[in-house]
Amino acid sequence: MSHTAELIAVGTELLLGNIANTNAQVLSQSLSALGVNVFWHTVVGDNPDRLKEALDVARKRADILITTGGLGPTYDDLTKQTICEAFGKPLVLHPDILEDIRAFYESALHVPMPENNTQQAQLPEGCAVFDNPVGTAPGCAFESDGVHVLMLPGPPHEMETMLRRHVEPYLRRLSHEVIVSRDIMTFGMGESSVDELLHDKMVRMTNPTLATYAKPCEVRLRATAKAPTEEEAQAMLSPVLAEVQAVLGNIIYGIDVADLAACCHAQLLRRGLTLATAESCTGGLVAEKLTAIPGASAVYRGGVVSYWTGVKANVLRVPADILDAYGPVSEQCARAMAEGVRTITGADLGVSVTGAAGPDPDERGVPVGIVYIGLATPEGTFCRPLDFGRRRRDRIQGLAANHAFDVVRRWLQGLPVERV
Repeated sequence: MSHTAELIAVGTELLLGNIANTNAQVLSQSLSALGVNVFWHTVVGDNPDRLKEALDVARKRADILITTGGLGPTYDDLTKQTICEAFGKPLVLHPDILEDIRAFYESALHVPMPENNTQQAQLPEGCAVFDNPVGTAPGCAFESDGVHVLMLPGPPHEMETMLRRHVEPYLRRLSHEVIVSRDIMTFGMGESSVDELLHDKMVRMTNPTLATYAKPCEVRLRATAKAPTEEEAQAMLSPVLAEVQAVLGNIIYGIDVADLAACCHAQLLRRGLTLATAESCTGGLVAEKLTAIPGASAVYRGGVVSYWTGVKANVLRVPADILDAYGPVSEQCARAMAEGVRTITGADLGVSVTGAAGPDPDERGVPVGIVYIGLATPEGTFCRPLDFGRRRRDRIQGLAANHAFDVVRRWLQGLPVERV
């Protein structure tokens, strides 16, 4: 039997935009892997009447309702009370849970438990209790007229701990299917162009399915299959991956990898090579993306953010005649920057970025959106010229950083680097 879930996040702070609803993303990913269809996300404020309305709608269209938030000790934490009223369940005090909460305050916080925390030990009659080892709000689950209701705390670290310890085993007993997804990561072609190449195939597919998702500066294709076992789902996906790779070719930079930086890190590690960066308009974004990866020190030597022309000349050793004749935003300067950082760090590869990110042209009148990516290697130096047009500054910087990684990964894969 296939199950359908609705996630209901409770909290006025979510509606006001004060915090992001990251719980919904984590829960959806988990439920998808368990074979549970998530068709609706709902957010409702700390208002019992509106929460009851949301529950009335949800129970008619889903057989698994998962709420997050509203399990605290304060006056506006009314999720349990509202749900129990909606489903005709009395609240019952659990003395053992109350003692656990009291002990948490005394041992972890070294203060007496406030009496209003008593309401956290009140749970629906006959429910399955989910203990909370990292907080004071226990969760719970019950079934009523074929609908499973699960209540989880709102703080993400508490919710995720409870999800792994209790919710996933609970739902695994309900579901007899698994959903497996594979992410095909591409760079160098827009979403509409990718869709055009694969459109006829995608609209005909039912299981597995294939869909495109535009990420910042790249496109992800997600192939998804549902089957009784993970092995069967993986077998269903294999021909889909092969067909997509045959159509898109080398704009695919990886399967199930996080991003281009992770792709480059893995390939550099595999080949035992090191990289250094010289950045101007990206302001260290390439270095930031790479050093966010654990173990980056095995492949990354260091970098120079050469925002001023003087730094390009004095640190990266870009010749004065290049800067005088062509300016800092030029192919010649990009090549010299890459060579300079490779020399001063001793890295196997040096990659550089220089350009006009806006909002105004540079001092020589180079238009916004003009960017050059340089790559110095043991086999010579290359340059990829780019024109992003008048886009937002952060968009140009993000695109430029991804192009820098794409140049590196293409060279590592033996592909042409100067053009996508």
